[in-house]
Amino acid sequence: MPHDGWHPHDEDHPHHHHHHGPPTRRAVLAAATLLPFGAASAQTVDAAQRIADAANRFLSSLDDGQRQKALIAFDSANRLDWHYIPRSRSGLSLGEMKPAQSDAARTLFASVLNERGLQLLDGVRLLEGVLREQQGSWRDPGRYYVSVFGRPGTFPWGWRFEGHHLSLNVALPAAGHVAVTPFFVGAHPATVREGPNKGFRLLGTSEDLARQIMAGLNAQQRQAAIIANRSFGEIVASPQREQDLGSPRGLLLGEMTGEQRNLVEALMDRFLGTLAPDLVTAQKRRVLEQGIAVLRFAWAGSLTPGEAHYFRVHGPATVIEHDNTQNGANHIHTVWRDLAADFGRDALADHYRQQRHR
Repeated sequence: MPHDGWHPHDEDHPHHHHHHGPPTRRAVLAAATLLPFGAASAQTVDAAQRIADAANRFLSSLDDGQRQKALIAFDSANRLDWHYIPRSRSGLSLGEMKPAQSDAARTLFASVLNERGLQLLDGVRLLEGVLREQQGSWRDPGRYYVSVFGRPGTFPWGWRFEGHHLSLNVALPAAGHVAVTPFFVGAHPATVREGPNKGFRLLGTSEDLARQIMAGLNAQQRQAAIIANRSFGEIVASPQREQDLGSPRGLLLGEMTGEQRNLVEALMDRFLGTLAPDLVTAQKRRVLEQGIAVLRFAWAGSLTPGEAHYFRVHGPATVIEHDNTQNGANHIHTVWRDLAADFGRDALADHYRQQRHR
């Protein structure tokens, strides 16, 4: 994955005007009037419309009782109460939907995710089916819930799709802003060892890339990358625990060769690259703004395949974590968080500040 839209020169489209001198005060004020909530691009404005249309179509496919379950106030504490364990959840489950309604839900997911992203959601539910065979009917691929927060198209609003080993949190806090984190995906079993799906590895590519990164480091780089001899047994930035991450540790991408950096970008792309094309561009731009060179790649635990391990990419805002420790290192938890923009927090704060000053 040499240049998958990661590098600024890939994003220079003819309609982007690059001003090299300092902008005039008038230009700054004009931009501020047009874009009260930071640098929104035409792309994210279009994406926001597409997502709102899909959410409204989904809601209009429901009967009153179902709609009541699916709709939750945007400022409800529930919106921030994400998790990936099997537990009771609010929202409307796929199992309660008629085929036309679950099709409308899938169109909602497809307003944010590309085909690979949809396959990721399907893969989580497929593995829930594998666990059902092994553990009984309390494992249920139908127990994945859609919640819509607020009124689609009226900022702020958002939605979540969540169940065991899955939490996708989408927020549209203000015009031109689309937040897609926290985004959690788990895989148990990480490698299916029997039955018709034998050999299936939902998150295998991420692990393979991380091992490839470690194998390509020299001794000094490897020493910087390894932050612990044992895996952590869980992601660190689990719900309400992101402050436990502390400052980024590990090997700076600025101290890697271009080829090594490309592999880390490919690893990050396993998450970022699941989004619809316009959202990928916006999210990659966010990462580029904090600087690729200041990101750090870290590893903890064994380097032997089949043994407990953990790795992450961590920068000022971005963190992508992957832990495979449980069930004899055949049970993965992975998460992508944007520590500034999770749940649309940064743009939401701007939005409320703007409203107070009117």
